[in-house]
Amino acid sequence: MVDHLRRQRRLCRLPPGPSVAVCPRGDHGESPTIDPTARYVPYASVRRPVASAASRSVEPRHRSRVRRVITELRIPVIAAPMAGGVSTPELVAAVGGAGGFGFLAAGYLTPEALADQIARTRELSATPFGVNLFVPGPAGHADVDSYRQHLRAETERYGVELGEPRWDDDHCRAKLDLALAQRVPVVSFTFGCPDEDVVRKVHEAGAQAVVTVTTPAEARAAVRAGADAVCVQGAEAGGHRGVFHDDGISPGGGELIGTLAALRLVTAAVQVPVIAAGGLVTGADVAAVLAAGATAAQLGTAFLGCPEAGTQPTHRAALRDTARGTALTRSFTGRPARGLVNRFLLDHSAHAPAAYPQLHHLTKPLRAAASRADDPEAMSLWAGQTYSLAESMPAGELLSRIHRDAREALSAAADRLSRRQR
Repeated sequence: MVDHLRRQRRLCRLPPGPSVAVCPRGDHGESPTIDPTARYVPYASVRRPVASAASRSVEPRHRSRVRRVITELRIPVIAAPMAGGVSTPELVAAVGGAGGFGFLAAGYLTPEALADQIARTRELSATPFGVNLFVPGPAGHADVDSYRQHLRAETERYGVELGEPRWDDDHCRAKLDLALAQRVPVVSFTFGCPDEDVVRKVHEAGAQAVVTVTTPAEARAAVRAGADAVCVQGAEAGGHRGVFHDDGISPGGGELIGTLAALRLVTAAVQVPVIAAGGLVTGADVAAVLAAGATAAQLGTAFLGCPEAGTQPTHRAALRDTARGTALTRSFTGRPARGLVNRFLLDHSAHAPAAYPQLHHLTKPLRAAASRADDPEAMSLWAGQTYSLAESMPAGELLSRIHRDAREALSAAADRLSRRQR
């Protein structure tokens, strides 16, 4: 175990021993300081969990550059794609410029708006970034009439009419074509597994495909479709659950597995890089998932308080309060999502059907009215379970702090395990 932790220091660009200070780049971007006496352990020597016989065949057919993009980050931290305006070009550029990696969230955007965000991100930084797309669910009519009636009091409270509960594909194909035409190097998919022909198209454009998964079965399906990496989302994560199929019964749409357990199960099931997500906000959290086999850690809630993020003021204030718990709900969008507990969540979760994106469109005017009124009680205040540990500061500064704290946590763990019995 001690050797394993020492190997994991490579992922955080740590020295192999506590007395050696080696970093490929300085904390503030100065020239590298290299100790010629230091011993380096190549990433290839990190031992991965042995896959079962049933899962050994689940290997990527397309060997792409995604391994290098993700594993060679100076800081193995990814800013999660957060739709609805949070993941701004400024946030993505700041995280990438500080040594991490960021995703633009294409969800809910028109192709034209996404094009503007890609262009703006490139104006701000020359570092690579990715684009995240929502995989559309099956088209069909969802019965939301009873829920519409249930929300009648809310329309009177806020003086607005409900939206039209329609199905759409979120312009997924058009935005994929745009991202590939713009030579975005990494495209990630959430809410389902893209078809093999979609992943093949990503590869033909020279880009890499990452798929969000919540279980080993989903991870195997993603790799069979050609995914170059998977992002395993634990139950602690804020925002929408990435389940491929919402069962309509369970609070999370399917089995809920904590981040660490899901990470261990997925790394044993597939042989592609695995990104860990869910409840990760501190350097110690990052160190924990790296030690458990993750290639990188994806953080969302941690960046909500950054000035570069597009988090609404009322949402920011609710996060600072730290008095609220979090819960999973379908009440806002018809898809399980974790957010801060408020009146709307408590009053309507039990009545909300599994009908995404119909409920998203239905409740959109209510949420917008609540936001205009600075009323957090009817807003979708997405946040992970550990949101109270997040700090508000510029994204680059936050990333440097997470990097430092992760290195210290891994060093402390290695030292603790190295102690001899007295």
